[in-house]
Amino acid sequence: MSLRIVVAVKYVPDATGDRHFDQDLTTDRDAVDGLLSELDEYAVEQALQIAETADDAEVTVLTMGPEEAQEALRKALSMGADKAVHIEDEGLHGTDIMGTSLVLAKAIKHLGYDLVVCGMASTDGTAGVVPALLAERLGVPQVTFLSEVALEDGKVTGRRDGDAASEWVEATLPALVSVTDQSGEARYPSFKGIMAAKKKPTESLDLSDLGIGEAEVGLLGAWTAVSEATARPARAAGTVIKDEGEGGKQIAAFLAEQKLL
Repeated sequence: MSLRIVVAVKYVPDATGDRHFDQDLTTDRDAVDGLLSELDEYAVEQALQIAETADDAEVTVLTMGPEEAQEALRKALSMGADKAVHIEDEGLHGTDIMGTSLVLAKAIKHLGYDLVVCGMASTDGTAGVVPALLAERLGVPQVTFLSEVALEDGKVTGRRDGDAASEWVEATLPALVSVTDQSGEARYPSFKGIMAAKKKPTESLDLSDLGIGEAEVGLLGAWTAVSEATARPARAAGTVIKDEGEGGKQIAAFLAEQKLL
């Protein structure tokens, strides 16, 4: 039986764009271009490297989101993943991390898996807890925040770097890992990979396929809610100091006034 690797990825708003909230205080994803979360590119890369060292392996990329989220899947497929699964349903709008972990867990169980790979966090929400929640829902061990990961003899091992030391951790398959941006640069899709991605299978699922009720996800099922949001004020013009012999003193006075000295 082949090694089944599932990589959970996310389609996120471009961090360089002008992001803001919609009227229901959820992120307005139509107002800015989206892309595959950069931190999830590292997860795809590590999954591909593990697959390349296995005798027989299949890498499936999984995402939930609007129709445009297929762009994230195409990027992962062009990097070398074998197939993709897209969970799309209007009832998912406003889903928080608890609902996200529920949907992803149901989908991963539906697909079947030996190893689940995640990025350390998404670049929009940056909560960093979905991998742990996902492992709990799947009932499998988790080895998270890895800067190095390998698979051997039915075990996944990795290095977790802390402020003062590094530790080696391991888990027996089936298991879940999350990797950091120190795990290795993600490969660039080649032209051949981009063309091949167009022919790779993509499965579509909705809430009914996963046996999830609308009350469990979306704004209705969210455990958290944004009660108020205020736009950040426009940046004020800076203070210009003309040095006519007293520039140093003026700068020092300004820094002291700002309590920076």
